[in-house]
Amino acid sequence: MENAWLSLVPFLIVIALSIWLKEILPGLIFGLLAGSFIVNPDLLGGLEEVLNYVLKTLSDDTNIKIIGFLYLFGGLVGMMKISGGIKGFSEWVGKKVKSERGLLSIIWLSLPFTFMMPMFRIMMIGPVIKSLMEKSELSKQKVGFTMDVSTASTIVLLPAGTAFTGFMLSLVEGGIERNQLDLAPYEIFLSSIPFNFFAIVMLVLGLISTFRKPEKQSRAKSEKAAAEEHPYHGISLKQELEEVKAEPWHLIVPLFLLLGLSMFLLWQDGREKGGNTVFQAFAKADATFVMLLAVFLTLVITFLFYSIRRVPLKETLYHFYDGGNQMMQAIILLILVWALSLSAEDIGFSDFISSTLGNVLPASFVPVIIFLLGSAVGYFIGSSWGTWGLFMPLGISLAVASGASIPLTAGAVFASGAFGAMTSPLGDTTITTASILGMPVVEYARYKLKFTAIGCAAAAVLYAAAGFLLK
Repeated sequence: MENAWLSLVPFLIVIALSIWLKEILPGLIFGLLAGSFIVNPDLLGGLEEVLNYVLKTLSDDTNIKIIGFLYLFGGLVGMMKISGGIKGFSEWVGKKVKSERGLLSIIWLSLPFTFMMPMFRIMMIGPVIKSLMEKSELSKQKVGFTMDVSTASTIVLLPAGTAFTGFMLSLVEGGIERNQLDLAPYEIFLSSIPFNFFAIVMLVLGLISTFRKPEKQSRAKSEKAAAEEHPYHGISLKQELEEVKAEPWHLIVPLFLLLGLSMFLLWQDGREKGGNTVFQAFAKADATFVMLLAVFLTLVITFLFYSIRRVPLKETLYHFYDGGNQMMQAIILLILVWALSLSAEDIGFSDFISSTLGNVLPASFVPVIIFLLGSAVGYFIGSSWGTWGLFMPLGISLAVASGASIPLTAGAVFASGAFGAMTSPLGDTTITTASILGMPVVEYARYKLKFTAIGCAAAAVLYAAAGFLLK
């Protein structure tokens, strides 16, 4: 298509509006409108293109599987919340803490029970940790940093069983399809995990911070002032926990069911398709369908389990719908990202990248440039999902055009989103953690920046070095 450079306009609009409005969704809407009207300048025709792109994304089998997985997963989290699983786990954790270092350690040890979703993890352990902190003089900022780094930097490195997995895999799959590559999306996704250098570096820094000399409490602002500065609806979780009976097995059973079924079904599906080793089986498996099937089976068994345990059916169903509805923002974001990518592709995005930037940028520099640009945008918009959605199409297209490593470049995109969500004062984890622990958000974000800046610099060096080695 002539004037293929116009394919950059929708993405530039999204980035500019996201930075200005501090929200990703309005930018995606206006970016999609811009792309649609570039394809069809007529007023009615442009609006028809918007609907066509949205309907095309919803008619894709893989996309529907991802949407179904996210909604069912949110519903499962809502069921575990009301059944008393969270409260039971919280009370069990409280009995194990005997020291200030033990308090920090228990944050890490809670990962096997809370790894599925960042907001779920922080909202679950946050009130517990806050109540345990009343007996210690630990710095709230250090405790909050430990919570955030053990959450954001761990979940993005897990290959299955999380809400992130489906989203990240869908973006990789979309990039592969747009560039007409004969590659297995889940294999590329798995291969990108060791290249998420920022998350790996932050995990190391977080563990070092956990076991060095504890920092004492800082009271620059009162808890009341901090809470008033940035109220957050997640704080009400503590009140909800007090109203249900503690049942730790209501959390443990569904979680291990989900993880076990995900791993087993991935292996089984891949083995039937010719995978001889575990890694080959995971690479060949239809990961999107398997994850949907795993969460569906987990829900069915959990419904039966809760019924046997006399959990009221009406409450279970209500919180299933409520939990699923809380994932709608992520689902809408994903639909708009898919539609935006379709419009940009019709304008000539891949061809433009291949014929211009792909010939200008050396392959060795593509991963580090993608990481630094994505980190900058991620910091301003505070959304890992939004950053991934914006930069994965660009990253994979640049990697293909320049000859850079696709897994390395995908890892750089995921790392940039992890940096933005971890560091930005606008990030959900930052706001939620600060609100639950009673800290001023901006002050807490500045505290974390001391560590994340080191992680960002180290990751940039690693991407530059890996880019030369893996051309």
